[in-house]
Amino acid sequence: MRSSRRLEAETHRNVEVIWLFRGLKPDFKTIADFRRDNRAALRPVLRAFVVLCRQLDLFGRELLAVDGTRIKCGQQQ
Repeated sequence: MRSSRRLEAETHRNVEVIWLFRGLKPDFKTIADFRRDNRAALRPVLRAFVVLCRQLDLFGRELLAVDGTRIKCGQQQ
């Protein structure tokens, strides 16, 4: 999850994120500051997590393409 605002919202409704944050509900600015201040420490931890997931075969082999294009509806109601 890349958005600090989205992560903040998840701390209020997602059971896994609530568990991970131990019930804390930090503001998006606090999350963004933490990410910025600890970037060097987070990078190897996240890489190790990806390696672990690959070793446990938790990643699928399918291609997933996500398109964020937004198209306005041409029909006026």
